[in-house]
Formats: sequence, structure tokens, C-alpha cells
Amino acid sequence: MTSFIATTEDITVRVRPVYLDGQSDPIEKKFVFAYFIRIENHGAEKVQLLRRHWHIIDGSGEAKEVEGEGVVGKQPVITPGKSHEYNSFCVLETFEGTMEGTYLMQRSNGEQFRALIPRFPLRALSN
Repeated sequence: MTSFIATTEDITVRVRPVYLDGQSDPIEKKFVFAYFIRIENHGAEKVQLLRRHWHIIDGSGEAKEVEGEGVVGKQPVITPGKSHEYNSFCVLETFEGTMEGTYLMQRSNGEQFRALIPRFPLRALSN
């Protein structure tokens, strides 16, 4: 599986997208994609993931934004040298698209910054 990687201020975000053929239904224009994310803290202080902001574009060029607190119901604290992993999914009406975005991170001193989530492709390829 191909990984897509971006690093912002000592925070590395790795994404691996996967097409879920068994949960998709091309006749109904339902294409389901999972994505596996690893957020690594290469800095000297802990950070907390507060919010996520996604830009999702389907194959017809239609854009959608998704924003909210944390990831899968959590606002993880990531200590130096550690990482946080989670997976989620996206449903498109087209067989391909892209996702990218940012995580709002906060340091111990209250300083906030946005960590880039790299753009990654979503493509329906049956195995």
C-alpha cells in the first residue's frame, strides 16, 4: 500500500487509503474508501489534536468540507517520540476523488498550529 506523507513543525502525518470493494456498490454510485492515519510527534514537547478539517473532492469535481472536534471521538495527546493511529472512511458517488486537510494541534504552552494532512487519491480498483 502506498503511503502519503506530510510533515509540519515536527508532526508527520502518514495516510494509506484503501478501496473497500465489498462495501461498495457501483450501480448505486456508492464507492467506499478506508484510510489509515498515523500521526507522529518528532518534536520535544507533547501536542494535542483538537480538530480536523477535510477537503474532499469527488471525480466530478464536487467539493465537500468536513470539520469537527478530534478524530473518531478522541482528542489524543501525543508525547515526544510517540504516535497516534486511527482509521476512518469516506463514501463517494464517483469511482475516484481526493482528500486532504489539516489537524489543529496545540502545544503544552497553549500555542496552536495546523498540521498538514497530505493530499491522497481515492480510486476504486477491484482486486
